[in-house]
Amino acid sequence: MLITLTTTYAPAPDLGYLLVKHPDRVHAVDVAGGRAHVWFPEVRQDRCTAALFVDVDPVALARPARGVRGTPESFPLGRYVNDRPYAASSLLAVALGKVFGSALKGRSNDRPELAGQPIPLEIVVPVLPARGGVPIVERLFGPLGWQVTAVPVPLDPQFPDWGDARYVNGHLGRDLTVAAAMNHLYVL
Repeated sequence: MLITLTTTYAPAPDLGYLLVKHPDRVHAVDVAGGRAHVWFPEVRQDRCTAALFVDVDPVALARPARGVRGTPESFPLGRYVNDRPYAASSLLAVALGKVFGSALKGRSNDRPELAGQPIPLEIVVPVLPARGGVPIVERLFGPLGWQVTAVPVPLDPQFPDWGDARYVNGHLGRDLTVAAAMNHLYVL
């Protein structure tokens, strides 16, 4: 699971203050079902990108919780063969909450005035589950003021006749506080 957050606010590296993560370091934290990693693949004065990658442990997800009996599934191997390591899901929301807790609350000890200021943001979720396709993503994020660009992900690029998967490559853009943007992602 991957999500990126980019700003062109100047100075763009101040994004690190808003996320409470130093742009020169890789940050890692254990989360439910795996480990979350945050790094800044692009740090320039005019543009800065933070990336959150959740490395899901499929074996840990397949194990039932203590004291919980398994439930019958329509696909017997569904606990082992699924899209959970790749597609944005509740696991990503949990990681956002744990890794960017201060940003979700709109707090920044070093730049409190910036935390309440809308800045230009671009969010990319490359594998966004969308059973309703592009229209559902537009209907969810459009009314919140996001400029939405969603491109269907093909089932297999080598076989276009197979059609599209139930995922889109989602791009969201607008001027907003980092806290509001994170909360939109966390809830939706």
